[in-house]
Amino acid sequence: MKTHCFRLRRGADLLSSLEDYAKTQHLKAASVVCAVGCVSAAVVRDASGVNIRALCEPLEIVSLMGTLSEARTHLHISFSREDLSTVGGHLREGCIVNTTAEIVLLELDGVCFDAEYDEDTGYDELVILEDTP
Repeated sequence: MKTHCFRLRRGADLLSSLEDYAKTQHLKAASVVCAVGCVSAAVVRDASGVNIRALCEPLEIVSLMGTLSEARTHLHISFSREDLSTVGGHLREGCIVNTTAEIVLLELDGVCFDAEYDEDTGYDELVILEDTP
C-alpha cells in the first residue's frame, strides 16, 4: 500500500481536484484516510439520490470518506456550520476550498475499482477487480 498526501488551496473544487489527482496518479483503487480543511461553499446530494443542495456559507470539513480510482469516485462528506450543527451527503462539484484542504489517501494493493451500471439502483456502481501486475 502507498500513502498519498497533498494539500488543496483556496479556490480548488474538492471533488474535481480529487478526481484529477486519481487520474494523474493512475490510482487503480484508493480510499480517503483523512481530510481536514474548510470550504466557502458546498454542494451535496442527499440520501434520496435526487435532491442536490447548495450551501453558500463557510463550512468546516469534519469527515470525508469513500472510494476513488481513475475510473470512478464515490465520496461522502460532512461539514460543521458556524453554529456547530452538522450537515452532509454525497460529494458533488461545487465544494470550493476556502483556506486549505489537507488530504491523505491510501492506495490499495491487489485490487482495481471500476464502475458498472446497475439496473436495480440506476447508478454506476462499484466493481472490484483483481489487479494483476
